[in-house]
Amino acid sequence: MLAWRLHPEFRVPSIRRGIPILLDWRIGYRCSDWADLPCKQSAIAVGVEEPEVRAQLIGEGFGDALPAQVAHIELAARLLKLEGLERQIPRQQRIGPVTLDLFHRDAQVKGQWVGLHPREFALLWRLAETPHRPVGKQELLRDVWRLSHEPETNSLEVHVSRLRAKLAVSNVGWIVRTHEGGGYCVGTKPRSDVLRVDRAGPITQDYRPEQPRITQPHDSREPRYD
Repeated sequence: MLAWRLHPEFRVPSIRRGIPILLDWRIGYRCSDWADLPCKQSAIAVGVEEPEVRAQLIGEGFGDALPAQVAHIELAARLLKLEGLERQIPRQQRIGPVTLDLFHRDAQVKGQWVGLHPREFALLWRLAETPHRPVGKQELLRDVWRLSHEPETNSLEVHVSRLRAKLAVSNVGWIVRTHEGGGYCVGTKPRSDVLRVDRAGPITQDYRPEQPRITQPHDSREPRYD
């Protein structure tokens, strides 16, 4: 949810200060030298089922201790509240009139939620991280879909279309733009130029004067039986 990568195992000497740590507390998965962690305030122990053990770990300086059954959104909120992490990872990003909220994984426009799908939110959040440069298709597939290859589907284009449609309801569909060189980017202000079909020129509509209505009389005649 926070675009972090999990390393399945680690050793205390290789840990840098300030890096968030999820410590699997289950028997057989626990790091053997967990007691030597120099930065316990940046660590959350997950899988601690006994309340007494959770209280003990928090008393020893751990940032938090949780049971195995914990929702991702709650875990993300607790990680962001750890010492120093709130300054490193913003909860919100702004794109012009749109505010992206990482906790709710949705966007707001004038106080109204847009109602984004998690993948649509991840796509818009990724584009908002680099507002001044386009993001290519392969880069988006890697960062949002976690794919190292290009699938034989148009899933990216479909998500972009749905994202624009939802933003358009709040009159901000112009935020997600297709870049001329490929990929997508976000804009902070609406463009004043007209849409173009190709490089030949803008879309135009021929003016046709209203045609006069021609009435044709229909005579009512008796049927013939020749």
